[in-house]
Amino acid sequence: MELNVDTSGAAVGPMNKTEDLIVCYSPTMITTSGIWQGDNPLDYSLPLFILQLTLVVITTRVLVFILRPFRQPRVISEILGGVLLGPSVLGRSSKFANAVFPLRSVMVLETMANVGLLYFLFLVGVEMDLTVIRRTGKKALFIALAGMILPFIIGAAFSFFLLEIKEQTTVNHVTYLLFLGVALSVTAFPVLARVLAELKLLNTEIGRIAMSAAIINDISAWILLAVAIAVAETDAASLASLWVIVSTAMYVLVCIFLVRPAISWIIRRTPEGENFNDVYICLILTGVMICGFITDAIGTHSIFGAFVFGLVIPNGPLGAALIEKLEDFVSGLLLPLFFAISGLRTDIASIHGSSTWAVLMVIIALGCAGKVFGTALVAFFYDMPIRDGIALGLLMNAKGLVEMIVLNVGKDQKVIDDQSFALMVVVAVLMTSVITPVVTMIYKPARRFVPYKRRTIQRSKLDGEFRILSCIHTPRNVPTMINLLEASHPSKRSPICVYALHLVELTGRASAMLIVHNTRKTGHPALNRTQAQSDHIINAFENYEQHSGSVSVQPLTAISPYSTMHEDICNLAEDKRVAFIILPFHKQQTVDGGMEAINPACRNVNQNVLANAPCTVGILVDRGLGGASRAAAGQTSHHIAILFFGGPDDREALAYAWRMSEHPGIILTVIRFIPGENAVDPLVEPASDTHDIKILTVITDSEKERHLDDEYVNEFRMKNMHNESITYTEKICNNGEETVAVIRSMDNMHDLYIVGRGQGMVSPLTAGLTDWSECPELGAIGDLLASSDFALTVSVLVMQQYAGASHHNEGAGIPDSPATQSGDYFQQINRRMFRGG
Repeated sequence: MELNVDTSGAAVGPMNKTEDLIVCYSPTMITTSGIWQGDNPLDYSLPLFILQLTLVVITTRVLVFILRPFRQPRVISEILGGVLLGPSVLGRSSKFANAVFPLRSVMVLETMANVGLLYFLFLVGVEMDLTVIRRTGKKALFIALAGMILPFIIGAAFSFFLLEIKEQTTVNHVTYLLFLGVALSVTAFPVLARVLAELKLLNTEIGRIAMSAAIINDISAWILLAVAIAVAETDAASLASLWVIVSTAMYVLVCIFLVRPAISWIIRRTPEGENFNDVYICLILTGVMICGFITDAIGTHSIFGAFVFGLVIPNGPLGAALIEKLEDFVSGLLLPLFFAISGLRTDIASIHGSSTWAVLMVIIALGCAGKVFGTALVAFFYDMPIRDGIALGLLMNAKGLVEMIVLNVGKDQKVIDDQSFALMVVVAVLMTSVITPVVTMIYKPARRFVPYKRRTIQRSKLDGEFRILSCIHTPRNVPTMINLLEASHPSKRSPICVYALHLVELTGRASAMLIVHNTRKTGHPALNRTQAQSDHIINAFENYEQHSGSVSVQPLTAISPYSTMHEDICNLAEDKRVAFIILPFHKQQTVDGGMEAINPACRNVNQNVLANAPCTVGILVDRGLGGASRAAAGQTSHHIAILFFGGPDDREALAYAWRMSEHPGIILTVIRFIPGENAVDPLVEPASDTHDIKILTVITDSEKERHLDDEYVNEFRMKNMHNESITYTEKICNNGEETVAVIRSMDNMHDLYIVGRGQGMVSPLTAGLTDWSECPELGAIGDLLASSDFALTVSVLVMQQYAGASHHNEGAGIPDSPATQSGDYFQQINRRMFRGG
């Protein structure tokens, strides 16, 4: 039952007229007796709330999917989802508004939204790493202040202008000034983290400065918001405002000097590696609500108390446990309710008149320009390039959660009217939505493409540093990868520099995006499961570095969507001038010896790296390589076999095996397959795919390749003729069937097979094998060895020589890479997709 004393505008904008209406309903109408009893579920609060929550989540997710190609942060979809359900679009229908979002549901909806907001702000405080500010120094502090002061002044000036236009004399000018100034000057820390990750700037200098400045900006915004609320709820000239500010400061001091030591005591009582007692977790989660109650009671908003309580939680396993328990539920289910409330309060139709829209455009332009100018000025003072300063200023314009909180609190306090609220929501959406496209256009990081010729193992100096980029998806990849690196024979004459790159999928979680800022030098424990994996991987490689005198390890983390992860790998390989990239295969061995795919997206990453890599690439099919033990000098630990068919990839495989053979614990068997008298050399046909006439095939110069094969194999044999740990044999085959028979007849004593991918090479020895290939990225022989049907469960390393070596080999007597000559379908498709060919 509901009684509307004043029903004006209830159908059009039910969320905007709550102050003019008295709504009465029965407190017993919570759950329905069922439609068979004649009840309408929408007349009861619980079914209605479930429907509202479902609509909000579905609408938000659909908009996320639609806006993903435009690289928009999720907050844009959440705000637009609320606007879509509100009086601006669907809410214009009185039937929809009264049925789905009636006034009697406001209390339940806003209560649940504020509970979700309370815990989300607590998580934001937990995830903030204040040590980032110390590492960036005064630069971030001055950039944050400069990026706040000018927009605040602009917002304050426009507050007087807007009040004069509305002829509102009842609103406290100081309060209105504070709310509008804070809303325009704030930077949304979670939104900025997502934007930086999308632009691949998190681990750059500009990314670190932006994150540090955003943290300072956020904390300053909360302080200003607390002051604004204190002034709004009391008479600014009375002592009440002073008491609110003093009591808020006392609350902060209590959290720092009493609550934080208590939390530290809980952490000390929990042994390392063990889960925290459920009682402690329950106490902390209850403490969030208690802190919210205290700050609300003293006159500051409850979310301020939750945020400060989250800030005093020390970084470490406790924070990780809290994040794992709360984040997905809170940010995925409850937080969209807050944005839905904001959208339901937003009526775009209230922005009427050309003068108001002109004011809106001026606010956006001047607000954005104020941040850009202030930030660029400080950046110029610190000798940063002017383009970097402008990009930094644009990034600091990221709006979202914090601004929406400020606006909603201002509306609750009746400081901001409907028109100003709608105006500032549009400002937030437009300013945030243009950041990614504009920064992408104007900011091109200056990459140092220093030409280097040793992009292949074959061309690397035997008395120089050997640089390897080792990619890791999960800790399960680590043991075999380390054993392979040790088998690569690091020595004083040719030390190995390993860049251990943990590949992490980018998700919407702010905690995952902060991993790059919690490096091993900070000494802080993991904040979440992903960082715990990174720490495990880093510790394993550091332990290997300590026990191996000629290996230096630099652990890194790349956080990206799988669709663009290959760009991070290739860019890092280019920057670090590595000669060899090692990628884990997308399948792992099962208990029964079979192979199962762990993540199909990893296969796309491998394929894209093969198509775009600036150096040699190896795909490692992990079936165990010496278990958890590491090869030690003077011990026979690995039996390695190389299957040589000819071509650049096989020569690269032989070059790597040659290097490994110098290790005293390696026994190497080289098997060269030679075509017999009855072998028929197949002709290379043009691509038969009529759907893409751009794909062409050029016949490979077989004679030239065979000549280079003979020269390199003969050189290998001559220099290792007295090496008893190397065995060289030749097998004569006439076709693919005989080749398979020879491989299947090999004994089971080997730990690792090394083969070339054979890109672009057409050989009678592999004729017909590609017709049954399950994984073309491994080549015909690599696919055979990695298949579940193959009797031998041995690790396989499939190698591809640098595809662009021809650009650096002019005049060196080295042929053009077959990748640039062949009509390999996969290679050409990927080059066209990712290079715009």
